[in-house]
Amino acid sequence: MYDVKSKKAEEFIDDDEIQETIRYACQNKSDKALIDSIIRKAEKCKGLSHREAAVLLECDLKEENLRIFKLAKEIKQKFYGNRIVMFAPLYLSNYCVNGCVYCPYHYKNKHINRKKLTSDDIVKEVTALQDMGHKRLAIEAGEDPVNNPIEYILDCIKTIYSIKHKNGAIRRVNVNIAATTVENYKKLKDAGIGTYILFQETYNKKSYETLHPTGPKSNYAYHTEAMDRAMEGGIDDVGIGVLFGLNMYRYDFVGILMHAEHLEAAMGVGPHTISVPRIRPADDIDPDDFTNAISDEIFEKIVAVLRIAVPYTGMIISTRESQKTREKVLDLGISQISGGSRTSVGGYAEEEKEEDNSAQFDVEDRRTLDEVVNWLLKLGYIPSFCTACYREGRTGDRFMSLVKAGQIANCCQPNALMTLKEYLMDYALEDTREKGEEVIKAEINKILSDKVKNIAIKNIEEIEKGKRDFRF
Repeated sequence: MYDVKSKKAEEFIDDDEIQETIRYACQNKSDKALIDSIIRKAEKCKGLSHREAAVLLECDLKEENLRIFKLAKEIKQKFYGNRIVMFAPLYLSNYCVNGCVYCPYHYKNKHINRKKLTSDDIVKEVTALQDMGHKRLAIEAGEDPVNNPIEYILDCIKTIYSIKHKNGAIRRVNVNIAATTVENYKKLKDAGIGTYILFQETYNKKSYETLHPTGPKSNYAYHTEAMDRAMEGGIDDVGIGVLFGLNMYRYDFVGILMHAEHLEAAMGVGPHTISVPRIRPADDIDPDDFTNAISDEIFEKIVAVLRIAVPYTGMIISTRESQKTREKVLDLGISQISGGSRTSVGGYAEEEKEEDNSAQFDVEDRRTLDEVVNWLLKLGYIPSFCTACYREGRTGDRFMSLVKAGQIANCCQPNALMTLKEYLMDYALEDTREKGEEVIKAEINKILSDKVKNIAIKNIEEIEKGKRDFRF
């Protein structure tokens, strides 16, 4: 039976509730009065229930769909403005004991070149990432208790934070590793991580078990309940996501919102981020083998309705998607993107040769970080390299309360501009620098507080003189 506060996976992600929600949404997809009432509720920027959001996703009325997309853009602007946070993934190891049928890291794959970064490798990779301009990483590793124990992950985090090259520094490490114990989450918290990220892949238990036939990840309940354990271990910020294309998108759309509702109800704060990857080609993985792939149009609507349903939650899109697709969803709800990414183990310090073959999936957007930053500036966005909230203790419910009160922009806007200034001074090519300076000049005057604005202007002048790492 469905219980949003339950600690049991099959009760807070209840199959009957999801199936009934989908039926309800399909039955009411043309109910103009109901859809109008849901949109009007959403306009208050307090979010929607999973059932209300499902109705909007199914809506087949042209005028109402236009309102949905318009509202998504307005909510994105209200809470996140023009800021787009930049990050890069860093793959530590592709050793894995799981049998996930959609991932080339699965243990039966004998084609892939198994690799694991040493401390020296990490120094080279992180130095290269710093030289690109990155300040925020998301570390990734396969699940292997022998090759990738928690001690290895902790040592990697310590090494990453210790590397200082020229003006470079990784100021925040997010962690995307397999579900683990409360004790291990406490260790990650003590290591100073930012967000703990774990994708559910699919919330449909039957499909999940088919897709994960062997290995520790095959335990649906243990995996689905991981975020509860992470938060019990002291990690304030968690990031959830599904891999669209593995299962029916309607089911996973409802499931991810139910998971967000559960975290809010049971743990006191919802997810810090939601990621929306779609399945991509990889070493021995053909997306055509998965019949639930979704079109760009459906994908865009998923992003828009998620933004409406969870207005306070950051949304992430990676280089899995093309430049064209990323551009379409930026103003619909996306607030974080990767740039200059490599999905192989290594590859930043020295580009991986084709025969080395250690990538988890193919990258669609292959532009350099500077090209991505230039593109965002051209579109009118502020590429942000900010990590201030984590280092100032604005995490978990403290962060969410500031967002809900509309106060976070007092920190985010100046921090975005100051970190952009750092990037322009230290790493940008000339054209990017010129575009960025124009954006800073225009956006600095949009800071509402005169006190904050004046401090930001002074700090930007100090950055020009060579000082770094100012933050609100």
